[in-house]
Amino acid sequence: MVNFDAFNQVNVLVIGDVMIDRYLRGSVSRISPEAPVPVVNLEGEDLRLGGAANVALNIRAMGATPILCSVVGDDEEGHIFRKLLPEYGLINQYILQSPQRRSTVKTRVMAGAQHLLRLDQEDTHDLSETETLHLMQVVHEVLETKEIHVILFQDYNKGVLSSKVIREVILESLKRDIPTAVDPKFNNFWAYKHITLFKPNLKEIRAQAPMPVQATLNSLQEATAYIHSQLGNQHTLITLSEKGLFLETAGKGTIIPTQPRAVADVCGAGDTVIGIVALGLGLRMDLNEVALLANLAGGQVCEKVGVVPVDKAQLEEEYLSIKANKHSQEVTI
Repeated sequence: MVNFDAFNQVNVLVIGDVMIDRYLRGSVSRISPEAPVPVVNLEGEDLRLGGAANVALNIRAMGATPILCSVVGDDEEGHIFRKLLPEYGLINQYILQSPQRRSTVKTRVMAGAQHLLRLDQEDTHDLSETETLHLMQVVHEVLETKEIHVILFQDYNKGVLSSKVIREVILESLKRDIPTAVDPKFNNFWAYKHITLFKPNLKEIRAQAPMPVQATLNSLQEATAYIHSQLGNQHTLITLSEKGLFLETAGKGTIIPTQPRAVADVCGAGDTVIGIVALGLGLRMDLNEVALLANLAGGQVCEKVGVVPVDKAQLEEEYLSIKANKHSQEVTI
């Protein structure tokens, strides 16, 4: 059983690409006479923390303490991002600003719950040598001054997690015996050598593995064997969208199916899953219980429109209900 109060003691170093999720909300009553597109009557704007910052929000929502390290632009959006962090209960001390980069902003145009359009403002090139040096100085400062229980890499291919940053941080984690977890993306997919837990989704591993990968136990076990041969990781967790999660640990693979949900929006579900998994690693929990919890958490946020963090009280209620039902079935048998 998961002790939810234990999450309050975990400190998580989160390193990765951060962004602003901007929502333009309105209503549609007609099609434009200029082109066959809807005319949106703008009614409001909503700015939310996205990317690795949303992972940090999920960690904070569980009662743990996230320490977020990243690089944004020395631009208006970068200043807005740093201002938003304390408003959401996160510190901005370890967010660097660079005049050589644009801050990432994803603007979504919404009509009610309908997603009409997304506009992306971003730079995706790797950090420069100077930016990398400054980021690593910040990471070392955190590791030297705070008790870190787990390090989480959140990679969106926006350039913060270069191969050099990945390699140096993992080396530090190994020296300090700190577990690590990653939600990888395409560019540096195989750079996370000796990571503790590797969490791709099914689409990503299909694009990277030399064999066809299906959402079946045998196929996923074959894929995780290949992942282990490339990375030397201890655990693999593959998200399977509506089919749930696959966990391979200690040589044993298990598929954990999803619970029935009224899915409204899948944005941010992966952030929630990796955040929960990292907390479990930090507490040295049974990963089968962690995967069950992460599966429930990812499903929960899919019921809400937009990028939102998990609700800890609801998650605990759902988890205890499932465990009680399972116990009841075992007793009946």
